[in-house]
Amino acid sequence: MNESQGDSRHLTRPRARRFALVGLLATSVDVGITLILTEAGLPRLVADAIALLVAAAVSFALHRRYTLRGDNLDRWIRRPVVFIAVASAAALVDLSVYVSLSSLDPLPAKIMAVAVAAAIRALTHRAVLFRAVQHDQSSPSNRSPSSGECRLSVVVPAYCEESRIAATIDTIRSELTSIGEPGAVEIVVVDDGSADRTAEVAERAGADLVVVQPRNRGKGAAVRAGIAASSGRTVAYTDADLAYPPKQIIEFLDAIEQGWDAAIGNRHHEDTVTVTETSKLRSVGSRTVNAATNILLLGNYRDTQCGCKAFRSDVARIVTGAGIIDGFAFDIEVLHLIERHGLSLREMPVQVVNSDSSTVSAVRDGLRVGRDILRIRRRSRRGGYPKLQPGVLPVSGSADLDASGRNNTSPN
Repeated sequence: MNESQGDSRHLTRPRARRFALVGLLATSVDVGITLILTEAGLPRLVADAIALLVAAAVSFALHRRYTLRGDNLDRWIRRPVVFIAVASAAALVDLSVYVSLSSLDPLPAKIMAVAVAAAIRALTHRAVLFRAVQHDQSSPSNRSPSSGECRLSVVVPAYCEESRIAATIDTIRSELTSIGEPGAVEIVVVDDGSADRTAEVAERAGADLVVVQPRNRGKGAAVRAGIAASSGRTVAYTDADLAYPPKQIIEFLDAIEQGWDAAIGNRHHEDTVTVTETSKLRSVGSRTVNAATNILLLGNYRDTQCGCKAFRSDVARIVTGAGIIDGFAFDIEVLHLIERHGLSLREMPVQVVNSDSSTVSAVRDGLRVGRDILRIRRRSRRGGYPKLQPGVLPVSGSADLDASGRNNTSPN
């Protein structure tokens, strides 16, 4: 662990304790005032309403001042209207339960009311955050162009692909010729510790750059290494089996040059075309991963695992450079960091040609993805991912766009 990581973890443990202490204090205030006022003869409705108002004020003030200051994901504490909406929904439930349980003594009735309201508060809070994230991501950032020596880099992670990597490179090259003059497209093949001659064949087939991993670490590590070595202003990655025909990368490139920070494929989009259906097991596994991501993290993405994605090069380096996941949950970590940094994202339809020769194991790799989602959640909650520092990315709205939305300052 480096020094910065150690400092980050050291600083976030007190934050977690403060969050728990503030919640405990606010709940104690709520319960205590309710019981005191009820015993003093006030109607349950009035007593509980007063207690809830005082507890909400205490919670908001302490969280804003001590616990969540500067945390971009806690939009509810930075937007008083959102906080009031969530608190009001929970308060109505609390009041209803407490008053309706008039046959019980005040203490057990209030405990039940607090428990039900807490569940409602959590669900409402999450729904509000979903909307906030979608709103943040729903419009192009329109930043000034990122730097790079060529227009587009295509990263291809490859493991034991000696038999088809040459054809993959040739197909990518031929289908992307319309992007521009020779040299506009860079193909980066990452040999992820293959036991065969994948790297050698890729070099002979004309890959612009071949990165060789000393051992097999997984798709995430391979893509991360390829992005770090790439030189395009836009960086895309796609699978070596070409389950997503390369020509559609042009549309992803256009989206990035129109001002989006990231563009991701969505196999469940209404305009997606599936040429070859995948197995039922893999389809169910994919949807299970999406559901687990939405439950355990935040982003409401319909397809986290689509193997066709594109980014501004500076964004790509930020969201992959901070990552720790080497396996297939790498995509989920990338989306979580895009969300955490408030970057714009566009989901796009794709054409899918599923390959029977894929090296993915639905069961084995699915279990690993589940484990890694928990790792992402744990690291995020502990503050293990660095914040996006001011000035690292150009300010949104700084790009010059023409009438069609294309970034005029993006060189071709």
